[in-house]
Amino acid sequence: MKVVEADGFNFCFTDAIEAFIFDGKDHGAPMKRVDIIAEFESAYIYVEIKDYENYSLQDTSSNLKEDDNSCQQKHFKWLKEYLKYKFRDSHLYRYAERKVDKPVYYICLICRENPLNSRLQKSLKQELPVGKASPRWVDPLAKACHVVNLEEWNKNFPNWPVTRLNQSTERREN
Repeated sequence: MKVVEADGFNFCFTDAIEAFIFDGKDHGAPMKRVDIIAEFESAYIYVEIKDYENYSLQDTSSNLKEDDNSCQQKHFKWLKEYLKYKFRDSHLYRYAERKVDKPVYYICLICRENPLNSRLQKSLKQELPVGKASPRWVDPLAKACHVVNLEEWNKNFPNWPVTRLNQSTERREN
């Protein structure tokens, strides 16, 4: 079992070979990195954590349209791009380390109770892309992508339980 504490959460990867914080300062290149990487016998899991203090930015009481320039739509587009490049840059790092020899799964833990998570997941699947994007590709960049809140994480991934370290932990915007 591998335990990783990151961004105010405790991750317990019961069947992992290795699990570690990847978003450190020792990578040398100015590229984005996911927060955690866990290695399993048959796959790698990239984990990105976003815990928001300002839930008003995540208000989904209205339907957001692609051409909407509201604050919520701008934030959604920013978050989608941010998460996309976190994955892609991390994948490049791992490729250079020769550590993409297994399927890669991307899980974004977005701590909010919000129906936009499913829309965000759909957008990320298209833009990463998940699966083979081209008939010329031999391997996909990502086998799957999930955007879940804490409750959904623990429901969908019972072998990798996550707990908040301290309920009063100050949440961060980035």
